[in-house]
Amino acid sequence: MAPATQAVQTFGKKKTATAVAHAKEGRGLIHINGSPISLLKPEILRFKVYEPILVAGEDAFSAIDIRLRVKGGGHTSQVYAIRQAIAKAIVAYYAKYFDAASALELKKKLVAYDRTLLIADPRRAEPKKFGGHGARARRQKSYR
Repeated sequence: MAPATQAVQTFGKKKTATAVAHAKEGRGLIHINGSPISLLKPEILRFKVYEPILVAGEDAFSAIDIRLRVKGGGHTSQVYAIRQAIAKAIVAYYAKYFDAASALELKKKLVAYDRTLLIADPRRAEPKKFGGHGARARRQKSYR
């Protein structure tokens, strides 16, 4: 039997979007739904996905391949879920297969840059209620 590969599985969430990341030993490739990270649309939000890579340093990703699957939500929510999954994957991989000190250092770097890279945003859309056009807005009252 072949030796088991070193791999971790993490997830990132934003609103209703969920991204699942599989990080395993490799040569620094990152694929989102089967296509390379460089082809992610929209282009404006592509830099948001690069943030955890740039903050942690490209050398941290050189020995790891990350495969992501993302579904639900809109474009922006998916991008935020992807960046969170990537950041959590690198920290989990370092904690499991390298040393805890380097994982803690990575974690501190990422949280110092942006807390949502590792900690999920708990805000959700509030459901609409009767008697108005939205969750809180009510119909205008007229006395005449």
